[in-house]
Amino acid sequence: GPEHPSTATTYHCFGMVFREQGKYKDAIAEHQKALKIKLEVYGPEHPSTATAYELIGSVLFNQGKNKEALEQYEQALAIFLKADGLEHS
Repeated sequence: GPEHPSTATTYHCFGMVFREQGKYKDAIAEHQKALKIKLEVYGPEHPSTATAYELIGSVLFNQGKNKEALEQYEQALAIFLKADGLEHS
């Protein structure tokens, strides 16, 4: 269905293809669709949600939008650290 994790995975696949084609706007749109599903299914602190942020960051990085890419990567890292119990705050 439209809210299933497998649907999110497929959106990510589309996003990766679009990124390779240089269709960055389309790539980000697909990754954002996947992120929306992952936020609804897993919540904001799940590693799968973090992966969506990483993939959006990779598209931004390919565009030379380093500041925006870094923000996405930092979001992903914060989730991974918290999920692994490594955050000491």
